[in-house]
Amino acid sequence: MVERLRDAFPGGCHVFLANIYDPTDGTGSTGSTGLPPWPDALPVLRAYNQIIARCADRHDFVHLVDIHEPFLGHGIHCTKFWTAHYRSSDPHYWYAPNIEDPNDRGYDAIRRLFLLRMIEVFAGPSSP
Repeated sequence: MVERLRDAFPGGCHVFLANIYDPTDGTGSTGSTGLPPWPDALPVLRAYNQIIARCADRHDFVHLVDIHEPFLGHGIHCTKFWTAHYRSSDPHYWYAPNIEDPNDRGYDAIRRLFLLRMIEVFAGPSSP
């Protein structure tokens, strides 16, 4: 897919590709959400994020936007101070009621993460 994008823009382009967030805050436990247990959820998520990172590494015009790490601590376990990803400075929930999509705060975080990555790329020493 990214090769097709590159080919469609012979003058060059930049593709910003986000990895996948984890609404379980790294636990793999969906708790009281009503979803069934899925023991392979974290390994599957990790595998997909590795594939996305490799894609960005292979193509100099593809830039990884890490949303996975910043979203940890803002999922369904965000108020549990004893968990590994608890964020005492901002223990707020960033997901919609379906736990699949972000809420307004989560979408704002995604927007900010994309803009910060774009600034990093376009203001960097190798920018055209």
